[in-house]
Formats: sequence, C-alpha cells, structure tokens
Amino acid sequence: MVKKPSRRAKSAPPKSRLRKATRPRKSGAATGPVTLAQARALAQVRAPLARGVKVALVATSPATVGLERRKLELKQEQERRKRIKEYTTTLAIMKKRGVKGLAPKTTKSGRAPRSAATPLQVFAEGDSWFDYPVPFFGGGVISRLEDKLGVPILNLAKAGDEVRYMLGVKERQLLIEQFTKGCPAGGSWDAMLFSGGGNDIVDNPMVLWIRNFNATLPPAALIHQARLDAALALVRAGYEDLIGLRDSLSPQTHLFFHGYDFAMPDGRGICHLGPWLKPTFDLRGFPTQASAFAVTKILLQQFAAMLQSLESSHVKVTFINGQGTLAPRPGSWHNELHPAKSGFNAFATLFHETLKTAFPNRVL
Repeated sequence: MVKKPSRRAKSAPPKSRLRKATRPRKSGAATGPVTLAQARALAQVRAPLARGVKVALVATSPATVGLERRKLELKQEQERRKRIKEYTTTLAIMKKRGVKGLAPKTTKSGRAPRSAATPLQVFAEGDSWFDYPVPFFGGGVISRLEDKLGVPILNLAKAGDEVRYMLGVKERQLLIEQFTKGCPAGGSWDAMLFSGGGNDIVDNPMVLWIRNFNATLPPAALIHQARLDAALALVRAGYEDLIGLRDSLSPQTHLFFHGYDFAMPDGRGICHLGPWLKPTFDLRGFPTQASAFAVTKILLQQFAAMLQSLESSHVKVTFINGQGTLAPRPGSWHNELHPAKSGFNAFATLFHETLKTAFPNRVL
C-alpha cells in the first residue's frame, strides 16, 4: 500500500525556496546613508526583540524612580525592625538565663548566683564588611563574630553604605536613637562596632584622586594627594561626629573601628555589583594589577592612619588594624573588596580578641 503524502509535506516549501524567501533583498538603501529614524527602525528589526521575544519595559521617570526608592526604604525599615525584634528577644532570654560557658558572677560572700555573667550588649553599624548579603556565604564579620562571642549583636549595617550617609540626617537619627534609648533589652550599650570608609575612598569616586599612570613615578606620586586629603577629611568628619554623639548621649559605650585589608584590584565583582577598583585604574592607564595594587595599598594605609589618630585622641575608642591579615593573593578575597570566608573569619577573630580584652569574663 502506498502512503499518501501528508498535508504537512505538501505545504512545506523546499529548503532552497525557504532560504531564498528569508534572504534580505538587495537595494541601494541597505548600504547607503540613512536618517536617524531609519537607523532606529533598522536596529529594531534586527534586534532580538523583533524575533518574538517579549520583554516588559517600564518607562523611567522621576516618579517611578522615586517610587522604587521608597519601596527599597520601606523594605530596609522592615528588615531593621525585624533585626531589632530578634535581637531583643534573644538577648532577653540570655540575660534571664545566663550565657552558657561564661563564669557566673560571684557575690561578696563568695557564693555564685544562679545567673551567669551579664551578656555583653553590642550593636553594629556599617557597610558590607559587617553585612555581606551573599546567599550561602555566611555573612560578613558580624555573623561570624556572634558565634565567637557567644552573644547576639544588633546588626544595623547594610551593604554599600558610606560614612557620609551613615552620619547624614536620616541615619544619624537612628544612631541618636540607639545611643539615647540604649539596648532594647534594657540597659546601656557596652560597645558599638563601626565599619565605614571603604565605599567613600576606594569606590567609583576614586578616579578623582588617582592620576594617569606614569612609569617614571613611584606609586605615591600617582595619587592626587590634595584631593585624597579632602575625601579623607569628609570621612574623618563623619567619624568625629559619631564620637561626639557617643560622648554626649552614651559616654559609657566603647567604640570599635577597623581598617580594611589591602584589596585586590583584579576586576572581580559579585551579584551584578562591582568591580569597584579596576575600572578606575583601567581608565587611568595602569598597565598591570601589581601597579594598581601598590596605589590601592597606600590609599588604605592612609585611611588606617586617620583612624589610628582618632584612637589616640579620644577615650573609649579602639582601632582594630587588620591590615596585613590576608595574604596578598586572589584566593584570600571573594572579590575586589570583600574577603573570602576564611578572611572574614580572620577579621572576626581580631574583633573577638579585642572585645575579650576590653570586656573580660563577658564574652566566650
């Protein structure tokens, strides 16, 4: 029995006809000058969107940008309230029942009460070194430090924050609230940890204080020092105001600052963010990663020196200088600005040792 050809077979054109039908027609207009409107039309036809791919495009306007910003602010506020609630509940339990592993307080008679030593009350403000929001990574310094201390930390840090914003009007009010009201579980704050300045000094604005590369000059001469001094002065002003708020509202609270280790300008970002360093050095014509690293190191050393001077001139201010903690190789870093897991663990250990010295018998 002979099969009849299917309808599909009858209707399908020969391959040669198909190729001929889809081949663009030749015309003088295809190679000659075009108007702006014609060029836009041609670009739209040849773009992937013209081949059946639908993408929802939202018109950008001040109103839509403002709305999205407001949504982000509300989301951040919800996260802040959630952290405060979780911290308060957790610490209240530990204050009532004691901290396992800590020696209990002893009375004058030598008898030990039922409760252990009073848990250390700590809050933190800062940037992504304190709040590293990368899934399955384990967070930044604070989440790792909590495990070492054996007590919770109220972490109000958020990735990407800068000192000029953390001490600006809105976020300053949050700091004033913390210093004025004290720990939400009762009592004053024993310590505040602060991480800020990295995004101010070695992010996109860095191009303003880096000169064009010149092989005849040493790394220090490739920095426009007057401009860097101005940037550091702005960051220092934020730190000085933070110290001033503490002095006037909560003088018993001990402040702890830290210096960032020497970042690797190798062009690695994370979660569609970054890179933060390499674009500046590329723009300024630096030929190698080593030449860019040498300048980055000087920038961060000057930042650390500024923090060191604050420790020297104020009471209850401790500077934790972690520079040189991480080996200068890519494996020490998760990306240009943030340590690998082992690096964050190392910095958490530095904080732990410093806090244990400042508050003996109150942390593990």
